[in-house]
Amino acid sequence: MSDTSIREGDISPDFSFNDDQGKELKLSDLRGKKVVVYFYPKDFTPGCSTEAAEFAGDYELFRAKNIDIIGISPDDAESHSRFKEKMKILYYLVPDADLTISKRYGVYGPKKFMGKEYMGVIRTTFLVDEKGIVHKIIKKVKPLGHSQEVLLEFEKSSLDSIKKS
Repeated sequence: MSDTSIREGDISPDFSFNDDQGKELKLSDLRGKKVVVYFYPKDFTPGCSTEAAEFAGDYELFRAKNIDIIGISPDDAESHSRFKEKMKILYYLVPDADLTISKRYGVYGPKKFMGKEYMGVIRTTFLVDEKGIVHKIIKKVKPLGHSQEVLLEFEKSSLDSIKKS
């Protein structure tokens, strides 16, 4: 994985994206909500489809807890549009064709598949709190069960903050 200066407790790097109506938003516009920022390699591949389907299936659970979801991959907006339709995704998908966001978050780096090494987006999830602070970084994400893992992490952090007060 490319070395990143982003650590748990840091402010999450800001980036811009368009919503489904074409309105430009920034990650910082979502302050006041918790946000899942998850990076995945490619639309329509088995692992990425599993991960997207789980977040889509649990979307209402996230909304009920005031948590937004942003999926980011190197695919273009047209691919994301088809992927959202096929997977019934209601959350944000952000194209990162030039890898600017992926590199900024340190998730673009060497990968291995069937003995071959290549550069690509490493499946990683950042849990951002209401103040824009990276609460948790989940590396080496396993797509199956990941959505529930993220919900549990947010629940755990809510319980931790209650205990501290």
